[in-house]
Amino acid sequence: MNLIKLQIVELLNRHQKITAVADELGLKQPTVTFHMKSLEKEMGVSLFESRGGKVILREPGKALLHYAVKINALAAESRRIVQEFGALERGQLRIGASYVPATYLLPQIIHPFSLQHPGVSISIVVQTSPVTREMLINHEIDLGIMLTEPFEHPALVKGLIGEDQLVAIFSPDHPLAAADELRLDLLQQSRLVLHSGESSTRQLSDRWMNDIGLQPHQYIELDSAEAIKRSVMLGGYVAFLSKMAVEEEVRQHRLQMRALPGLNQRRYLYYAYNKERHYSGLIHRFAAGLTDNN
Repeated sequence: MNLIKLQIVELLNRHQKITAVADELGLKQPTVTFHMKSLEKEMGVSLFESRGGKVILREPGKALLHYAVKINALAAESRRIVQEFGALERGQLRIGASYVPATYLLPQIIHPFSLQHPGVSISIVVQTSPVTREMLINHEIDLGIMLTEPFEHPALVKGLIGEDQLVAIFSPDHPLAAADELRLDLLQQSRLVLHSGESSTRQLSDRWMNDIGLQPHQYIELDSAEAIKRSVMLGGYVAFLSKMAVEEEVRQHRLQMRALPGLNQRRYLYYAYNKERHYSGLIHRFAAGLTDNN
């Protein structure tokens, strides 16, 4: 079995058209068909089915697809690593990051790195921490940067960048600003802005509110940390966000923040890579910039 056959399996699942597969691979349609028949003969089972003008994978084809995706990713990665080997002047670095580090950490790391290595192209995919971990496991990215609770995975190697905590934020003229510690009686009376969706910030803040018996009576939901901060700065609202996400506004006295009493869960900023991936000079140099910055 050669790689071109596995690429055809993956692309047929994506496009369901032999013409599209042929165009993407730079092959003629009869050549693609020949490889499909050759693969079925090699496997001794029917892998493809024509239906309604489309070519779809049969169940054995779907089983093969699982491995084809991984093998194709590893093959592409091996080509890139060989091209990078021994030099940092060119190459590609694919980074996955959760929202907070992507917004408040990576820009200040990428800027000097790009100046030092102008021939290196960097792409960043912003996802939740669980999705970023899955992308690392599947070799879809080279490096993951996540703000998350402690985790372990046998396929991943992780390094600690720093620690972060969830804090309450409010405007300087909010009644909570008069006390050095967060007054829960005033918080109970406050209007809240909560992070919407399944974000780790929302999950952690919900657990903390449940632990202390806080039942918000009036709140709005927003799915953007920047939108949450702007709403809080208008006055009246209280929100729970990552300390890293609000430090600039606190320094500028546009927001105030307080620790959440009784919060036992800690979040940490990690970088991680797949242990099966060659730890190239590009990854090493970029990861060094992450730890040097903190």
